[in-house]
Amino acid sequence: MTDYGYFLSCEEHSPADLVEQARMAEQAGFTKLWISDHFHPWNDAQGQSPFVWSMIGALSQVTSLPVETAVTCPIMRLHPVVTAQAAATSAVLLDGRFRLGVGSGEALNEHILGDHWPQASVRLEMLEEAVQVMRQLFEGGEVSHHGKHYTVENARLYTVPAEPVPIDVSAFGPNATELAARVGDGFVTMTPDADAVERFRRGGGGNKPVLGGVKVCWNPDRDEAVRTAHRLWANEQLPGELPQILPTPRHFEQASQLVTPERVAEAVTCGDDVDAHVSALQAYAEAGFDTVYVNQIGPEQRGFFDFYRTKVLPQLTD
Repeated sequence: MTDYGYFLSCEEHSPADLVEQARMAEQAGFTKLWISDHFHPWNDAQGQSPFVWSMIGALSQVTSLPVETAVTCPIMRLHPVVTAQAAATSAVLLDGRFRLGVGSGEALNEHILGDHWPQASVRLEMLEEAVQVMRQLFEGGEVSHHGKHYTVENARLYTVPAEPVPIDVSAFGPNATELAARVGDGFVTMTPDADAVERFRRGGGGNKPVLGGVKVCWNPDRDEAVRTAHRLWANEQLPGELPQILPTPRHFEQASQLVTPERVAEAVTCGDDVDAHVSALQAYAEAGFDTVYVNQIGPEQRGFFDFYRTKVLPQLTD
């Protein structure tokens, strides 16, 4: 049976609001939490960007739900050794209820230190080596590593959970999906693509979990919901590799001018039609996903949680 979690958006909400949303998500019947890891929001209208590892510490004190980053890029802005320490501490704080979601990142967040932004194939190569380094560190012994992309000397994590932190790999194309199947403990993707799920399972993923996320915009006024979704998340409809290579929120705002409200209305479930929300989530279950994380766009958070608690989740979990 598919589980349903809530996706906390660090790009759109303040630390205090994210903590409150975690509480409301648990009360509404969501069973897990995702939380994004960004240095920048995608655009200035979203307007936030708290440090995810501080947020996870706060979440550990207010919820009993499992938490996962969706997703962390451990290849540039944060070295895999530092990422491993942050993840291990998070797992200890959450009594083992933490998974590390990783991906090859976006220039928006990772170029900020002035490093060259590598092409996708190189980033995947870096990600595979980073996962190797982190897995060694999670075992608790001293690690020295001299690889193609990373050097580690005499590093040891002294605060580690009883079991190594599971690492789920995000993928949006065949090469990344094959990497997820080969080195991941699970597969993260954002569209209900049954073919991608099958590729992951055939490539070595087997029965490992497949995790997905979907954005919706609940509002009793559908037109207002569409306007909100378009204002805040038109960037979600940008095609191809643009989301990986555009370097600043300003560039995303410029590109997003090409995205119409009609395009957003077609792609995002907006309004308060129960059947539409249920159908959007069922598409993931039918594609073979083990967990679907829902993110509510905009300020109508309390109304969203009431709506899902009373009308949507009961239909999905019966």
